[in-house]
Amino acid sequence: MKSLLAAAFAATVSVAAAFGAHAQETPKVGVVVKIGGIPWFNAMEAGIEERAEELGVDASMVGPTSADPALQVRAIEDLIAQGVDVIGVVPNDATVLEPVLTKAQEQGIIVITHESPGQKGADWNFELASADGFGEAHAELLAEKMGGEGKYAVFVGSLTVPLHNAWADAAIAYLEENFPDMELVGERYGVAEDVDESRSTALDLMSAHPDLKGFLAFGSQGPIGAGRAIEERRKVGEVFVLGPFSPGQGRKLIKSDAISGGFMWNPKQAGEVFVTLADMLVKGETIEAGDEIEGLGVVEPEGNDIIVDQLVTINKDTVDDLADMGL
Repeated sequence: MKSLLAAAFAATVSVAAAFGAHAQETPKVGVVVKIGGIPWFNAMEAGIEERAEELGVDASMVGPTSADPALQVRAIEDLIAQGVDVIGVVPNDATVLEPVLTKAQEQGIIVITHESPGQKGADWNFELASADGFGEAHAELLAEKMGGEGKYAVFVGSLTVPLHNAWADAAIAYLEENFPDMELVGERYGVAEDVDESRSTALDLMSAHPDLKGFLAFGSQGPIGAGRAIEERRKVGEVFVLGPFSPGQGRKLIKSDAISGGFMWNPKQAGEVFVTLADMLVKGETIEAGDEIEGLGVVEPEGNDIIVDQLVTINKDTVDDLADMGL
């Protein structure tokens, strides 16, 4: 009887160990984005889920109820407590998140960020557009629409989002150098992750500056809000709105010319890349110059940044196809 019990116990331990080993082989990934429930990050979530299923990774997205860095800190703390293998983040405030990301690293968690070049506390950060290329493309298009002269305003998601401000820096510098008759109104306004704030700020600026001719809005809700303000003031064709936005959300506005166009990268693709990199890094794979990574192509890392240029044009000719892709 004792030998039978011993054998049964050994078998149980063996099965439990096998299940434990299998569980450990399934990486657990949590991705914290800027804000939940908006089309841009809904598309990113779809990419995370689809790629996770392909690779056999347990991955999910956390979307805070507002673009508040404190909510992101809380979400990251929760993921640390859960003992995930990888934390992905699209930061609202790179500096505020640095301590909690460092804490995650100290506990053996791999940290991957997006839209935050040079992020401290991250193992890797990836971008699907270079800051200069993205900013200058929008600036050139705005100058074309405005005829190279007149007043314009700049929106960013927040004054503490590094990438949005890098785009703004590049766009403003490009216009100052190439179109000296274009004049920036104020500095920049941190409203472009909130459609209502973007709308009200655009209305206020048009009231204060009746000769305002353009908005550069870096943040997915900025062009939507400014475009709605343009329609309200019946300024379509007189004031031009440029910036990245979700094609599904902005389709009607671009067809009515309330939004004049913009560029984007594919947020669904970004979601896929989060999972691809997480899977590679959990397996102990390295990332070297010349490597080809699905979703990024051939990479040439700069420090802990992986930056590629994969701009997608948003205009009347492309918006329906992009929206039909779920973007």
